[in-house]
This record gives sequence, C-alpha cells and structure tokens, in this order.
Amino acid sequence: MTVRTWTAALLVIGDEILSGRTQDRNVAQLASWLNVQGIRLAEVRIVPDRQAAIVEALDALRTRNDYCFTTGGIGPTHDDITVDAVAAALGVPVVVHPEAQAMLEAHYAGRGGVNEARLRMARVPEGATLIANSQSGAPGIRVGNLFILAGVPHIAAAMLDALTGTLEGGLPVLSATLGCWVGESEVAELLREAERSHAGVSIGSYPFFREGRVGANFVVRATEQPLLDACVEDLAARLVAAGYAVVTGGI
Repeated sequence: MTVRTWTAALLVIGDEILSGRTQDRNVAQLASWLNVQGIRLAEVRIVPDRQAAIVEALDALRTRNDYCFTTGGIGPTHDDITVDAVAAALGVPVVVHPEAQAMLEAHYAGRGGVNEARLRMARVPEGATLIANSQSGAPGIRVGNLFILAGVPHIAAAMLDALTGTLEGGLPVLSATLGCWVGESEVAELLREAERSHAGVSIGSYPFFREGRVGANFVVRATEQPLLDACVEDLAARLVAAGYAVVTGGI
C-alpha cells in the first residue's frame, strides 16, 4: 500500500535575510513542527522584498505542495509587502479584516491607539482567515493552502502553536541518532545497505570535525516505531561488526 506523503514549502521573505544581517531561524522550527503534524518540509526559498519575486515563488511553491508557508513582511512599514504580493498571486484584492482591526485596537489601546501604519497589520487578501498570535496584536493569515506568518521567530512559533492539529497530514516522523568517530565515506556503502534493507526508513549522514577528529552522526527516520527500532538495531550491529564504536543518541 502506498502511503500518502504530505508536503509543505516555506518562502522566507526579506532583504535582511539575503544580506546576512539577520540569520533565519524559522526553517528549522517550521520543519520540526511540520514533522509532528505528519507533513514534510519539501523545499525552501528566500526572496527579497520585491513583489514580483514573491509572486513568482508563490506560484511555483503553492502549486506543487499541499501547503505553503511564508515568513516575514507582514509588519507596519512600507517594505512589508507580503500581503499585497499574496493577493496579487491569488488575483484578489487586499481588504482590512474587521476582526484583525479589532485585535489591533485592543492591543494598542494603551499604546497610542491604531494609526495608519499599525492598521497595515489588519490588511489581508480577500477571503482570508486569521491565525491567532498570543505574542502581539497582529495575527497571522491563512488563505487557501497559504499560511502567512511573522518573520520574528518567537512570534512565528506562537502562530504555529495556534495551527497545531488543524492541518491534514500523515504520520509524524520519528527519528533516532547513532554517532561514530568515523569518516562518513568509510561507511557510505554500509549505510546504503542498511537503508535498502529496511523499506520505509531513511538514513541521513551528518559529518563533523571535533576535538581534532572526524566523526559523523547517522539519523534514522521512519513513521513507525517498529521500523525505526529494527533499522537502528541493524545499523548499530553493522557498524560494530565493521570495528566502530557506536554512541546512541549521537556525538
């Protein structure tokens, strides 16, 4: 029986990411969150704050994945153009969402009230619904299979918390790690044979150089615990038989 694999893409938006001024942390946290939802992060793109670039990327990512997430570009300043770009990609107008406006008015009641800049954070593509945000007054946005999140990692995390359990997906990805002081090229064929022997399991190799020595961590992934356990046991046995000490949990 073929198991349905659900996929998602992430579009990271922002000149500050491409310039290196800001280091992105949303890729890792979205990938981890998606794994628990039974969804695989299949691809990531980073684009500047240019509407044409955002629209082009959205058109590609949202059509070949079940879900598409964006981070960045939904703040109160003139260069926050993600909402406009999403609306352009979908061919719908931008409107002020009354519930989002009410949230902002409540949040800024003791902070000078809602001005024109702050009201920008209530703008959504027509037909969108809101994603709750427990960290600040501005909500995230959902329209179709698109999820528009904040670029600030802890705010994006709060929006993902609000989405937990609401997306259709498959089985969560389980993983286990084995570590060895060995160059991955020395055990490449061993890893390949172990993976081939266990259908439904994947093995990733992640080399490192530490303490003047070369080593690697091998991450085994599966959606069923018995499959995972069987492969981990087999891989450990193969490594030990080849003369390598294995560290459960990784090095």
